[in-house]
Amino acid sequence: MSNGTSGSTGIARFVDLFERTAIAVLLGAMTLVTFANVVLRYVFNASLIWGLEVTLILFAWLVLFGVSHGVKVTAHLGVDALLNVVGKGPRFAMTVLAGVVCLVYALLLMKGAWDYWAPYASLDRTTGRWFPTGFEDSRDLAWYVTDQVPMLPFLRWLEPLINMGEEYDKLPRVVGYTMLPIGVALLLFRLVQAFVGVLRGTRESFIVSHEAEDDVSEAQAKLKAEEA
Repeated sequence: MSNGTSGSTGIARFVDLFERTAIAVLLGAMTLVTFANVVLRYVFNASLIWGLEVTLILFAWLVLFGVSHGVKVTAHLGVDALLNVVGKGPRFAMTVLAGVVCLVYALLLMKGAWDYWAPYASLDRTTGRWFPTGFEDSRDLAWYVTDQVPMLPFLRWLEPLINMGEEYDKLPRVVGYTMLPIGVALLLFRLVQAFVGVLRGTRESFIVSHEAEDDVSEAQAKLKAEEA
């Protein structure tokens, strides 16, 4: 099954490289911080007081990157029992309908992600229950900081930009929460990319196919044959 990688545009290739690199860096950083904390605790009877919080932030970022990349590589699970018993035409129509629902859902997530993140970035959240109808004054959470993570010197430019020049004694929460709109934007991009692939006929579905189960069964059969 094609996952829509053929004929990728420059933007698509950049997003793919960005996702893969970010996932690798996040996994590496989580491993290093956790390993360092374990060594400090059991060898030197000390710890990185901010280690757990940093790991939680990195894990949240990893999940959001993984959600969008999962759409790209057709890794998300789903129920395709109905799709497998109907003809090609109805299957295509239902897949398109599912794609429209996913796009609407991603747009709702985009609004929610912006509305949650914006006040921490000294920006206004949107009005409207479902879709944006304007902006409301909500620039009141930029001073919130993390519990233990120290402020990074190269991020001091945030203080005059969003915190009225006041110094941060710890890392502002806006840094960790920035992944919310970025992650949802990546998800929306991947869903649009997948939807276009379905319309063009280069992609059959948004979810993982039972072909994966067939591959597993085949591998198990080969293993049993070798053992025999």
